[in-house]
Amino acid sequence: MHYISTRGGIEPIGFAQAVMMGLATDGGLLVPSQIPVLDPEQLRAWAGLRFQDLALEVSTLFIGDEIPRADLKALIERSYANFSHPEVTPVVTVGKRRILELFHGPTAAFKDVALQWLGNLFEYLLEREGGILNILGATSGDTGSAAIYGVRGKGRIRIFILHPKGRVSPIQERQMTTVLDSNVHNIAVRGTFDDAQAIVKTLFNDLAFKSAYRLGAVNSINWARILAQTFYYFYAWGRISGGDVGRRVSFSVPTGNFGDVFAGYLARRMGLPIERLVIATNRNDILSRFIHTGVYALGEEVYHTLSPAMDIQIASNFERYLYYLHDGDQALVCALLEDFRHTGRLRVSAERHQKAQADFEATAVSDPETLDQIRATYEATGYILCPHTAVGVRAARDLPEAICLATAHPAKFGAAVVQAIGQEAPLPPALQGLLERKTRCVELEARAAAVKGYLEATLGTVSAP
Repeated sequence: MHYISTRGGIEPIGFAQAVMMGLATDGGLLVPSQIPVLDPEQLRAWAGLRFQDLALEVSTLFIGDEIPRADLKALIERSYANFSHPEVTPVVTVGKRRILELFHGPTAAFKDVALQWLGNLFEYLLEREGGILNILGATSGDTGSAAIYGVRGKGRIRIFILHPKGRVSPIQERQMTTVLDSNVHNIAVRGTFDDAQAIVKTLFNDLAFKSAYRLGAVNSINWARILAQTFYYFYAWGRISGGDVGRRVSFSVPTGNFGDVFAGYLARRMGLPIERLVIATNRNDILSRFIHTGVYALGEEVYHTLSPAMDIQIASNFERYLYYLHDGDQALVCALLEDFRHTGRLRVSAERHQKAQADFEATAVSDPETLDQIRATYEATGYILCPHTAVGVRAARDLPEAICLATAHPAKFGAAVVQAIGQEAPLPPALQGLLERKTRCVELEARAAAVKGYLEATLGTVSAP
């Protein structure tokens, strides 16, 4: 399997190089040169596999022989050994609704599924090659802590995570800033997540700096993140269908950066029988507006909502979708992105808009609707939704058969839960005692130069590998 850029500016590379490169050197996102398509017999055979064995089969399609199968199996087993549920990502029934619980990892958020694996994958590749890696990432809430927990204490890796000051929940902030391992660096930027994400992209596009300081990515711009997030779509289908390849399922996906729902899109292109994919957004609705209008355009501002991990305007993985929406026409992707860079908007043709509407449904959910959904679900079933999950459930209110992705434990968003039901969700063991622990974090202006200067001061002169 080889990987190419959505913008066409690099020669094909292998999986290991794609993982370490993160963002393509031409500024684009890496995608496989072809998407493997499964036949019905493969799907049927996979339906009853436990999560780890399914992850091995899916990932092998995209890795090939670059990692020996025995090594890959051991890596996967280690990655999911510290999840609190034996199924890793169980499907539970809540009233008449099926919920795919993705919060049983060490930071109680869906991103653990990908980032526990990615952290071990980085470590494996670096040990094999004798290299070092300095991870730079931005988080709107959960990516940061999941990435930190995935690489904390690993000798060949240092990690620098930017989060928007005051725009993540107190639990999310403490999950990051209470990790005091010497290889972990937290940076609070005075701005929004979009500001933080733009800084990361700017520094990655400074190719001399990226090379000299061996920068790597954990945000969903890294292809390995997308790959790992496909695992639970296959797993959920297997648990619901029992291997009946004629059984199609639908998913409602809370999304801000388009990575989680894009993983579902990828799984469907691989042959998974998915009927509908619902993009569930909050007031920051650039993705839902695109599906309804064919225009991808910045709003007036990034609104601070009860579902802060989705408080995003510029969705990184949307570029991958543009690439597939336009049948791999890299020149057209570049032209559309250039329009967006200059004007803050891009428009696809009527034909492509119609195709996008066939690929996805989309609904934007307000804060009052989010609270109402948390309250209604709790009163009917006793089950507490996190506000992001509530957005997904609300968006699927007319699709009772849709599986809703539960992206985080509700205890991570105590204020929203209390506002909805008058009490906090019980803290899982992973979150207990966080607010009493020591913290370490620096605060910087939301400027690429400020973050670049901090990295240079912290890392000093980086020697050649």
